[in-house]
Amino acid sequence: MTVALPKPQLPIDIDSIKGFLADDEGTALYHYALEASRLGPCLEIGSYCGKSTVYLGSACQQNGAVLFALDHHRGSEEHQLGEEYHDPDLYDNGVQLMDSFRTFRTTLRKAKLEETVVPVVSSSAVAARQWATPLGMVFIDGGHSEEAAQTDYRSWARFIKPGGILAIHDIFPNPADGGQAPYNIWKLAKASGLFDELPTINTLGLFRRR
Repeated sequence: MTVALPKPQLPIDIDSIKGFLADDEGTALYHYALEASRLGPCLEIGSYCGKSTVYLGSACQQNGAVLFALDHHRGSEEHQLGEEYHDPDLYDNGVQLMDSFRTFRTTLRKAKLEETVVPVVSSSAVAARQWATPLGMVFIDGGHSEEAAQTDYRSWARFIKPGGILAIHDIFPNPADGGQAPYNIWKLAKASGLFDELPTINTLGLFRRR
C-alpha cells in the first residue's frame, strides 16, 4: 500500500500554470527533489511553462540547491501548429514558431525561483555534450518521440549520483492509453542494473540510482 504524500506549500497557485502534470505526480516530484537535492543539483528535461519547475525548484530552494531547467521552448511534436496540444497563446506569429520561454520566465518570477532555477534553453543533446556535473535527480518529460526520449535517457541518466533519483513522466504500459516512448526508456532503466525501481505515482515512473 502506497502512503499518500502530503501536499507541499507552493509559492504560487499551481493550477494557474499551463501544463500536463497531475497533482499527485507534482507532489511526488517535490518530495523526491527535497531528498535528492541534498546530494547535488537537480535537472528537469521539458519545462514548458514551469509547472514541474515550481514543484522541483521549491524543493531545491529549501536546501539551497539549484535546479537546471532544460527546454528549447519550441514545444514538442504535439504542441506544433495544427497538432492536438497546440496553444495559440504560446505561438510567436513573428517567427511562426512556438515559444514558451516568456511564459516560463514569468512563472519563475511569480514563484520567486529566479535565484534557484537555471534555465538552459537548448536541445537535450546539445546541452549534454559538455556536461560534467553529477546530479541528485533527473526528471525526463521532454519530447515523446522515440528518438527524443532515447536521447534524453542516454544523455542524462549517467550523471545521476548513487542514491539519486530518476523520474520519467507519462508512463503508459498500455499503448491504448498513450505513447510508448517514455515507457520504453522506463523499461531500459529497469533493465539496466543501475537503478532500483520505486513505486510509480500515476504516470510518473521512479527509480533510485544504485
